[in-house]
Amino acid sequence: MSGALAGLPPESIRYITHDELLAMPQTEFTVTDDMNFTGATKIRGVKLEDLARTLGASPTSDMVVAICDDGYRANYPQAYLAAHHPVLVLEVNGQPPAGWPKDSVEHKYDMGPYMISNPKFTPSFQVLSHTDEAQIPWGVVRIEFRDEKIVFGAITPRGPHARDQEVQDGFRIAQQNCYRCHNSGREGGEKSGLPWDVLGAFAAKSPGDFAAYVHAPLSKNKKAQMPSNPQYDKGTLQALAAYFRTFSDTEAKKGKP
Repeated sequence: MSGALAGLPPESIRYITHDELLAMPQTEFTVTDDMNFTGATKIRGVKLEDLARTLGASPTSDMVVAICDDGYRANYPQAYLAAHHPVLVLEVNGQPPAGWPKDSVEHKYDMGPYMISNPKFTPSFQVLSHTDEAQIPWGVVRIEFRDEKIVFGAITPRGPHARDQEVQDGFRIAQQNCYRCHNSGREGGEKSGLPWDVLGAFAAKSPGDFAAYVHAPLSKNKKAQMPSNPQYDKGTLQALAAYFRTFSDTEAKKGKP
């Protein structure tokens, strides 16, 4: 655990054992719509909301961030916590991490030491053709309690077009989708290795290629690991390109006298 922790200086690190987590108030449910499992699965764990209340330094810890061993990050702002009540999973079908099934895609990776699941996921918002997505990472190794304004502030659009509706739509989508694997400074995921300013330059130089890559990465790069977004229509792809262009040097100079 790290970030804004109760009773500790900012950015402190605190280690919590599995047994200590099991001693906290538990929630149990059977999940049927979690893509990490092949069928109905019994889950036991601690709600992220309860972790934040118990361990976080309120009010500076209004966001929970789950960090995985491959650099992937899942952000849980207040709106997501209130709508979906995600849970830090401690047991799967009564088993500790060592007894959990392998990942559901390649069936060879351990999903521990921790993962996150939702009791039942019903999308709570839609922006253009992007629908609220379940944030259910596995391989979670750290939980951070953060200030939502600081985390999202790192990717707030810049320049003269920052308040355009198209840009704001792209911003909202990027918060949930792109930020999981791409970083802006110390914020955001690092799985992709491509930071925010690189994406901004790509969107500014070749908006059509940028949109095509977001829609179907393998069509542009046969070695791409990024998931495709076939559900994104033209307007959604244009909104993302418009948003990321605000981070390019060319776009920033337009706002200068």
